[in-house]
Amino acid sequence: MSRIPVAIVGANGYSGEELCAILARHPQVEIVAITSRQHAGKAAGDVLPRLAGVGDFANLVFTEPSLEALLASSAEYFFLALPHGLAAEFALPLCRAGKRVIDLSADFRLRDAGVYREFYGEDHPAPDVLKTAVYGLPELHREAIRSAQLVGSAGCYPTSILLPLVPLLREGLICADDILVSSASGVSGAGRKADVSLLFGECNESLRAYGLPKHRHLSEIEQELSLAANKPVVISFAPHLAPMTRGIHTTIFVKPAAGISGESILPALETAYAREPFVRVLKNLPDTKNVTGTNFCDISCRFDARTGRVVLLSAEDNLVKGAAGQAVQNFNLMAELDETAGLL
Repeated sequence: MSRIPVAIVGANGYSGEELCAILARHPQVEIVAITSRQHAGKAAGDVLPRLAGVGDFANLVFTEPSLEALLASSAEYFFLALPHGLAAEFALPLCRAGKRVIDLSADFRLRDAGVYREFYGEDHPAPDVLKTAVYGLPELHREAIRSAQLVGSAGCYPTSILLPLVPLLREGLICADDILVSSASGVSGAGRKADVSLLFGECNESLRAYGLPKHRHLSEIEQELSLAANKPVVISFAPHLAPMTRGIHTTIFVKPAAGISGESILPALETAYAREPFVRVLKNLPDTKNVTGTNFCDISCRFDARTGRVVLLSAEDNLVKGAAGQAVQNFNLMAELDETAGLL
């Protein structure tokens, strides 16, 4: 079987580097172009030394992110690892040219341009496209992803929150109007940028909340929860910066719906994810160290009979299942490959 040519636009951030690492070892992918304004003209292995001599990276050179050059390449699929707002500048002309696009930014995750404006503080650059783009969380929208031309790959916090909650809301097992979420993410979740608040001396041995009370990811979280519950869902969400490089741990407090036993929630999750290759429902409590470097999301729960609440917990690698691995999982579906290719 011939390898599928792909291009990575914006390959030098944390998610972009992780994407390169996964695709470089993907048995059915040929990386034909990687772009970076900062590193244009440099050998890929010099910029990303962990990949020096690995697969296609032995001969790849970073280029300017020129739309003309990208269209002139042999790439059939394009991964956009760019900041929100910038991704649309590439996604639209690539789609018009008949290419298929997996966007890791927030540009095409939402269906409503008004919600984008509310949470991102600016008008959406391509509001007409939002109705046709597919939200890229395979466990929720697998069939739509297969045929999509443009996929907005799900965010890291949303993945850790949606996977435990969506099957329970779909089945009416929990109350939709009383959901509290606390998450902690590794520092890599903020991206590779110069910021005093992200310096080692500021983050090490420290845990702090941020983005309160209206973190941007709430927009896609509430969108997908509302779809699952078939009514508007609003949640409380408190994200935290944890003193670790990568990983997300999420704790969710919910109440069982009337007539539903709290003890039935874990078996319901086991049933919902019995056939999912990257969701592991555990008896033990999830731990970020067990998902680091993998595309797994580990989920568990406990019923607190004293308060009548169910405590849902999840753990994932924010750079893999929360970003690059999820993008490759979406690509595998779009390209009609084994969904686990390059990820196990």
